[in-house]
Amino acid sequence: MTVSPESSDFIRDLVRRDNETAEYGGRVQTRFPPEPNGYLHIGHAKAITVDFGVAAEFGGVCNLRLDDTNPDTEETEYVDSIVDDIAWLGYAPKSVLFASDYFGQLYDWAEYLVERGQAYVDDQDGETISEQRGGYGNPGVESPFRDRSVEENLDLLRRMRAGEFPDGSRVLRAKIDMQHENMQLRDPVMYRIRHAHHHRTGDDWCLYPTYDWAHGQSDAFEGVTHSICTLEFESHRPLYDWYLSQLPLPGDRPKQIEFARLELTHTVTSKRRLMKLVQDGVVDGWDDPRMPTLRGLRRRGYPASAIRDFCAAVGTTRTNSRQAIEALEAVVRRQLNTASQRRMAVLRPLKLVITNWPKDADGRPIVEHFELTNNPENPADGTRQVAFTGELWIEADDFAEVPPPKFFRLSPGREVRLRGAYFVTATDVVKDDAGQVVQINATYDPATRGGDSPDGRKVKSTMHWVSAGQAVEATAALYERLFLATVPGERTGEPLDDVNPNSRELLPAIKVEAALADTEPGTVVQFERLGYFALDPETPLLFHRTVGLKDEWANVQKRAGA
Repeated sequence: MTVSPESSDFIRDLVRRDNETAEYGGRVQTRFPPEPNGYLHIGHAKAITVDFGVAAEFGGVCNLRLDDTNPDTEETEYVDSIVDDIAWLGYAPKSVLFASDYFGQLYDWAEYLVERGQAYVDDQDGETISEQRGGYGNPGVESPFRDRSVEENLDLLRRMRAGEFPDGSRVLRAKIDMQHENMQLRDPVMYRIRHAHHHRTGDDWCLYPTYDWAHGQSDAFEGVTHSICTLEFESHRPLYDWYLSQLPLPGDRPKQIEFARLELTHTVTSKRRLMKLVQDGVVDGWDDPRMPTLRGLRRRGYPASAIRDFCAAVGTTRTNSRQAIEALEAVVRRQLNTASQRRMAVLRPLKLVITNWPKDADGRPIVEHFELTNNPENPADGTRQVAFTGELWIEADDFAEVPPPKFFRLSPGREVRLRGAYFVTATDVVKDDAGQVVQINATYDPATRGGDSPDGRKVKSTMHWVSAGQAVEATAALYERLFLATVPGERTGEPLDDVNPNSRELLPAIKVEAALADTEPGTVVQFERLGYFALDPETPLLFHRTVGLKDEWANVQKRAGA
């Protein structure tokens, strides 16, 4: 199967050439290899779409391989979340594998390199080893243990494996070139001692491989053809290739390819810093809607398809860049505009009483119903019946007792349209002891039912509303940027210095129309005039604002072109 004509970039071009030359017999296999030490974030989404997308477009397969080589930070909770997030994003790995599946074979190959004089046990501590590696333009210093005999190295390695030595007392290093211009090739560490419980292997091992030692060899065990990773691993590629060239591989030698990772403005994707946000209580957890994790975006109401489309629109390049978060929000907004049903909700309620509203024989206000369209973008969504009475809730911001210039909403003596219902005119207000307006009295024009005037008179404002007698009380969570700076940390060097202390506002007593009481958890609806809101999957009647209605991306582009 060849790649579709519309999908072309340097990775796909390379895969296409490999297929044309039958380098792997026309076979394409990739993998997505996250470490299970946290939750996946928007940056991982880019890697997922590339890894799975390339495999699918060439008729190949993609595995999920958990890089579980660090028992101190990895947990089954993270494994389960990664599997679930990939499924939510719309991808199905051929197999779910673990680097720990290969601990035995990796160790055997380590002994193989020791026997060939290409690896040795070093008794120095990590700080000393780091200092001896030198730096770019500075020579490295060979370890005093570099020329140990094969027999001594094998004996020490086996005793390390048996658990005779404490943590940090010895490491196994590859014997390459301490003067190499690529720092990755200056006798890198292959194994370190960790007497720690592993989430899968338990206490079977106290000797754990480094990422560089485990990664390429795991690719080879699995039959990966194209090992796609982000640009920070470009300097690791010579080491990746060196290891593979020294070993008796069971099949084809995989090929590493690097691409630019996805970075967003006003966003941090470092797992360490995200973990600190959680631990310090800045956010409520990994699935807090302010977090850039897939769990957080999902809870906030971002469609998986919007994330996939955004990653595709960004493209696959070899140049690092930071994308405007407004561009992602624009994709989310476009998709929700098509898919989301409309509902009315009042976030900051103010009572509106229609004084000339008719009453029945018992003196109770009559209840009328209006048929409103669920989604003008999708006629198949049909309509709903919305109750209307003489007592309503409107937005407090939609009334001004003394209106400022160009304020066209409700004020004393001004007529406005209530969405889909009637024209109303404010007559007077009721205030509390503090002088705050707590109620607006108004009259309505019965001839304007449906929101149109038979005499053709025009009004300059249409306002949403909720019938007071039939309203359901709910909570809304409004979000601003979690980080105030466009590039967090650019000023001080520490991104967490730019955390926005006012990134969330909770409104505990909003009024919503009755239809929202039956909304399925996780559903996103458009609160008319207010934005898109997702019903929390666990907390009843808690709505998270996904994005507003305003297209901020258009303003960003306009400023960029100015």
